[in-house]
Parts: sequence; structure tokens; C-alpha cells
Amino acid sequence: MSETMRAVDIKGGMGPISALHITEIPKPKPTGAQALVKIKAFGLNRMDLSQREGQYPVPPGAPKTLGVEFSGVIEAVGESPEKGFKVGDEVFGLAYGGAYAEYIAVSTHLLVHKPKELSWEQCAGIPETWITATQAMYLIANFTPGKSILWHAGASSVSIAGIQLSGADSASAIYATARQDEKCAFAVNTLGATAAFNTKTQDWVAEVMKATNGKGVDIIIDFIGGEYFQQNLDAVARDGVIVNLGFMGGTKVPTGTDISAFIRKRCTFVGSSLRSRDEEYQGRLRDQLVDHALPRFKDGRFTIHLDKVLPWEQIQDAHALLEENKTKGKVICTIS
Repeated sequence: MSETMRAVDIKGGMGPISALHITEIPKPKPTGAQALVKIKAFGLNRMDLSQREGQYPVPPGAPKTLGVEFSGVIEAVGESPEKGFKVGDEVFGLAYGGAYAEYIAVSTHLLVHKPKELSWEQCAGIPETWITATQAMYLIANFTPGKSILWHAGASSVSIAGIQLSGADSASAIYATARQDEKCAFAVNTLGATAAFNTKTQDWVAEVMKATNGKGVDIIIDFIGGEYFQQNLDAVARDGVIVNLGFMGGTKVPTGTDISAFIRKRCTFVGSSLRSRDEEYQGRLRDQLVDHALPRFKDGRFTIHLDKVLPWEQIQDAHALLEENKTKGKVICTIS
């Protein structure tokens, strides 16, 4: 068996899209509870763009190779894999890095058996996005049936998952924002959001307040950061929660920001991430995904929206698609 494999690397360790290329690197070996998975497909995420540019810290011990979600076949296992995982199993899973490659060594605690009803490409688009949405909505925001919820970047993969989860678990109302009318229509007509607002052409806070009869929304899941900080405070309901997962709109709040809502509304602003969490935490989320969402993937109640599937030789084109911010759903690369 070869001691090397092909993987996507970045010339100079960080750089623009043109720095991405496929090269040979050492093939990992599974130890302990790990499995060696021969990758069939991997999903792209916005963090990959930040990591490529040197702006996303990789967790200690994680491979420097990009990629945190994948699907494939177990080729070998370490000394103590989780019960139920063996050589030959078709799986998909979450990783701390290393998925832009022919093989990955990953903990079996973060793997899920691939259902026959789903393709390799669909499965590669589940782990990071659906687990992130699950974490933000349930563990961080403490969602319960009857609460209202707003998902910013409504056509992003995490919000696509979150809007579907919100509908399945009886949110009283589901709102979304986007910067294109087409994406707003997608959130409502395809995903089932109650309403969606174009933040470029509408005063989305005023629209939310009108839709909620002045109450505001109970939970806001935010990927924008500084640019929407004040507006989130204005739109959140009393005792509401704002969960920040990203900084697409920068990390600096505008001059004159009024934080009185923290006391007036008793609201909570909390930041979170998934990749920096330990294996036990991520494993619990994996179990919740298997119990809660997997049956709905199998019978079609939940849909994995794939915007584009490309061979991994076109990794530069795949990153360009994400940077253009025009996608509705996942960009997936396949390895043949």
C-alpha cells in the first residue's frame, strides 16, 4: 500500500485561490478510535476560504489540509474503533481538517453510516452544516417549539439546514434575510420560511417588527457580525438570544451602537463555533444528528441542497463559487 496520497495544498501555506493545487503528501495512519476513510466526496465551507487566507486558526493537532466534512469508505481502523464501524463501511463524517484529500484519518465517534437513500455528494454536504445548525439552535439558543427564529444568510448551507429544522420542530415563525431577491424567494418557497427580507432593498428590522406585531424575534442566528450588531439588538425580542457564528460583515461595531437592549430586553448575545469543540462534544452532536435528522433525510422530509458538484481537480473553481456569494446550498467536490 502506498505511503503517500494526493491532497489539496496551498502554495506558501496561505494565499489566493490561485495558490490551491493538488500534490502528494504522506498518507495518514489510523490509531486508537480512528478510521482511515478513502474519500469519495468532500464539502466546502466558508471557513475553508478564511483558512486558505491564513485567517482561521486550525485546532491544535489538526491536519493543515483544508476540509472538515466528507463521505467515503472505511479502509482501515485503529486499535479501538467505536462499536459498529468496520473496514468496508460506507460513511460520512466530520473532521478537524484534512478532508481535501484521497484519505483521512478521523475518529469513528464523528462518523455516521451512509444511508442507501443518499448519494456520496449529498452525504458530504451534511456534517458541518447540519451539525452547526443543530448546535446553534438547540445547544446554544435553547430553541423550544413555539419560539420564533430568524436565520441570516438565508440561502447559506447552515441556514438552509436551520430553516428546515425550525419548521420540523414547530417554530411559531421562521424568518430569513439575504441580499438577493432570488435567495429570499428560495428561503420562502423552497425551504418553507414564513418570510424573508432583502437586506439591500428593505429595512429588515422594520419588517421583522411588523411581522411580529412589535414583539421581535426570539432567536437570531447571525453570520454577519459587526455590520448587523445594532440591528440584531433592535430586532430581538425580550429575553431573546442572538447567536453569532461568523463575521461576514466585519468584527467592528459601528460608532454610536446602542447596547441598552441588553438591559431593556434582557437579551443575550453569545458567540460559538463547532471546529474548536472537543471530540466528546462533537460526538454528542453527531448522535443528535443521527437520531433527529437522519430519518428525515432518508424519507425526504429534509433535503440537502447541492448548488454545484465539481471534480476536485477544479478546486480553484469551487472556491471561486463560494467567494462570489451566489450559491444556494453546498458546493461539493468529488474524488475519482
